[in-house]
Amino acid sequence: MKFTLTNTTLTLRPVTSRDLPALLEIYSSTREKELERVPHWTDLMKKEFVSSQFNAQHEYYQKNYAGADFWVIESGKKTIGRLYLHENFQGKGIRIIDISILPEYRNQGLGQGIFKDLMNKAAELRRPLSIHVETFNPAKNLYTRLGFKTISETNGVYHLMEWKHTI
Repeated sequence: MKFTLTNTTLTLRPVTSRDLPALLEIYSSTREKELERVPHWTDLMKKEFVSSQFNAQHEYYQKNYAGADFWVIESGKKTIGRLYLHENFQGKGIRIIDISILPEYRNQGLGQGIFKDLMNKAAELRRPLSIHVETFNPAKNLYTRLGFKTISETNGVYHLMEWKHTI
């Protein structure tokens, strides 16, 4: 999918195998709070757990989202996040498979700007925009503020949220 960001300080580029260490770091940052709940685990145990989870997720995404775009989000030449997007997921709309930004770049409006760009693209293509989010993920508040609605729930943990352009 051709997609550019309005924030000119950010760029998207396709993920390559050289990005895997940075993508692991980004993924690890999304699990930090969870790992605080297992203080009896050593740092090595946590690192191995996160690495195995990242590898499983990465493989799953590559296998189950054929045709998707897997992008690195950069600020300057520094990798600050990832955006995985499927333009026509199951023929039902645009699916944000994953969006993650490193902690030091959060709460600066970057994610909100990316979402607004995605919403504009969805409106242009006349497709709904959806994302799965865990109920306890703080980003769910942003999605709600932007007009996303919960349309389904899985195992009481995952909410499928959707945004539709209204005329």
